[in-house]
Amino acid sequence: MPPVVLYDIPTKAPPKAWSLNPWKNRMVLNYKGIDYRTEWVEYPDVRPTLKSFGLLPNDPNGPGYYTEYTIPAIRYEDGTYSMESWKIVQELEKQYPTPSLHLDDPITVQVRDRISSILDPIRGVLIPRMPRGLLSEPSGEYIVRTREKQFGMPLEQVEKELGGEQAWKEVEQPAKEVAELLKKNGGPFFLGKTISYADMILASYLHFLKCVGGEDNFERFVALDSAFVALYDASKELLAKDD
Repeated sequence: MPPVVLYDIPTKAPPKAWSLNPWKNRMVLNYKGIDYRTEWVEYPDVRPTLKSFGLLPNDPNGPGYYTEYTIPAIRYEDGTYSMESWKIVQELEKQYPTPSLHLDDPITVQVRDRISSILDPIRGVLIPRMPRGLLSEPSGEYIVRTREKQFGMPLEQVEKELGGEQAWKEVEQPAKEVAELLKKNGGPFFLGKTISYADMILASYLHFLKCVGGEDNFERFVALDSAFVALYDASKELLAKDD
């Protein structure tokens, strides 16, 4: 049994990785060549499972805070646990320093904090699709129940009111800004020819978009700038292990 365990949300059978935040850490594990296995946790089981490991709730003042218990979580080689992708990547870099993720480069935090600018505008496109064919029944029901409460309306209405052409119009400018950062050093990566964690954040977003939104929405987004295609193609090797 591999000593490192990544806890992730599965698709319906056969389970595959699809979710944005777990993919960030999965790409790191793949990049560093760390031997690991995936343990799948359905959405309703996330809180009780992670609490059973003795994990404390996420810091509400931490970057990207959403709720108390979240996937990804990880069991390290020494048997300890942590959750939340930013905490995990810092610990993985500490335990396995080579090859470097260049976490100290300012671009890492810039991309980390900017990724929501290209996700939030099209949530209405993506979230209603999650329970329709992607997720198993327990996780699909969980998403419907929690997201309808979050939006204050049925997901069909979310898709109709927040998932149309206006959503794509709103994502154009932030996508352009991210693409300009990506092209600053000549690409295909943010640091030019050197891959960093910043690239894994964006590549994870693009792969998440493809998994949830399908080829049509993926192609629509990457058509906004060819730099997105270049990064995705350059990252495919790190996206290969998805189970």
